[in-house]
Amino acid sequence: MSKRGYISRYLLILKKLSTKPFSSYDEILEYITSQIEYLQMRDDNLSIGFSKRTFQRDIREIRNIFGIDIEFSASQKGYFISQSEYENMSFQRMIEAFDLFNSLNLAQDLKPFIHLEKRRPQGTENIYGLLHAIKNRLQIEFSYKKFWENEPQNRVADPYALKEFKNRWYVLAKDSKDGLLKSFALDRLSNLSITTRSFEYPKSIDIEEYYRYCFGIVSPNGIKPVEIILSFDPYQGKYIKSLPLHDTQEILIDNKEELKIRLKLCITYDFIMEILSFGGDVKVIRPKSLINYIKDGHKKGYYKYKEID
Repeated sequence: MSKRGYISRYLLILKKLSTKPFSSYDEILEYITSQIEYLQMRDDNLSIGFSKRTFQRDIREIRNIFGIDIEFSASQKGYFISQSEYENMSFQRMIEAFDLFNSLNLAQDLKPFIHLEKRRPQGTENIYGLLHAIKNRLQIEFSYKKFWENEPQNRVADPYALKEFKNRWYVLAKDSKDGLLKSFALDRLSNLSITTRSFEYPKSIDIEEYYRYCFGIVSPNGIKPVEIILSFDPYQGKYIKSLPLHDTQEILIDNKEELKIRLKLCITYDFIMEILSFGGDVKVIRPKSLINYIKDGHKKGYYKYKEID
């Protein structure tokens, strides 16, 4: 069987268990069989054999390749994915990519009707090396160029995690220069070298908790989260309900006049830019500091066009 066949089968198993936890072996077999026929509509050479023995081997390989554990529940009489919410979110993104790939592959004759975003994330060629360094706790060396600097600077850092935001990837690492936790954009990172020097991951740092009340990639750097209340017009509110700004989002009012929400976030540059992007469709109710930031932003935009007839 081709590597594509193996990977396709692994992802089909994950997809089945993500949509219907505690599926029996027979249910999984039925789903795999139906999907094989669908995939082979475009690739006659794609072979995805499946049996109970194969399934048990697949469970081991899924754990080794994707780091996802599949277990059997005797009480529920079915298999399920035993992962945290955050880990589930990661492989859900993987399943989405798999679905998109198959949809496009099966619809070659529909290319004139499918238009993808031409912007692609840069620097992703370093993701594998960074993951290796993070997992094995090895220091990294690289050149990094900020947008406002003419020349790149050499950096040495302890990599802790990778983070994605708005189609850009970042490595979160402790800069050896000043000992601060920083985010380095992969599209501005070059000459990556994985050293043999190990580092000790600090027990006091929990990356997920560190960014718990952050919007985007900007580190809180001591900024405390505050209660934020925003009022959207009802039309924009539909988008905010379907794709919340943050997981702390709570709906206070939802009627024909407005959608009012409450958030708990650190007020960072990323969040200010996001609110400004809504233009006149949002009004900041509180806090006063955010109101002033947004007012100043709109004023600067207004004065750029003031002299234009």
